[in-house]
Amino acid sequence: MNAFATASIVFGSLFGSMLLGMRLRAVLPPHHLSSEAKDSVRVAMASVATMAALVLGLLVASTKNSYDAKRNEVTQMAAKIDYLDRVLANYGPDTKETPLLHRLVETALVRIWPDEKSHYSAVDPGGSWAEALPSAIQALSPQNHTQRSYKSQAVKLAADLGQMRWLLYEQEESSVSMPMLIVVLSWLAIIFVSLGLFAPPNLTVIIALMLAVFSVSGAIFLILDLDSPFDGMIQISSAPMHNALQHLGQR
Repeated sequence: MNAFATASIVFGSLFGSMLLGMRLRAVLPPHHLSSEAKDSVRVAMASVATMAALVLGLLVASTKNSYDAKRNEVTQMAAKIDYLDRVLANYGPDTKETPLLHRLVETALVRIWPDEKSHYSAVDPGGSWAEALPSAIQALSPQNHTQRSYKSQAVKLAADLGQMRWLLYEQEESSVSMPMLIVVLSWLAIIFVSLGLFAPPNLTVIIALMLAVFSVSGAIFLILDLDSPFDGMIQISSAPMHNALQHLGQR
């Protein structure tokens, strides 16, 4: 289920909780709705709202930090691909790795960004980053000190790219704790039940509470969408990898 669908379900659930509170207001005895009862519920719900706000803020900050880290990794990976192509070009005419690099970059685009599958239909298996590229570089036979230096740089860059490739693929698992998210949503449902319980049933109040529900659902959407940085509305751009692909072979 994507982030938008989940946020929509959250919106419906919290809005339903508010309506449930208003329904309870109509059936509860009058002394349950006295000013003393209202003050007691307000104090209790303030502590719950504080906890919910803190946890929601932590979840947004955590997913945003994870998103930024992955975006930086993509930029670094594209820069290393460009630099590796330059190093191979400086090595000499014996290096013909641009076709291999082309296929590997296309593989990365398809594996990391699902939307890219329509642009690249035939790609090599993902293991080529850790196998084919290092093997091709190791097969080079440098003839002088300069070529040995460039080969050493190329070997290190290929190893770095292999590690970054696996790091990005292994980070596809969600970093959001679903039990924690469910607990926070239950807190929010309790809060909106209490708001509906003591809110006067007029259009202005209902619209205000609906906007509050919408804002909370937007926070849940941000958390879930940032947690899927390569697929969704707020996804990391594939432009750095496309730029690296275009620069390959421009020796």
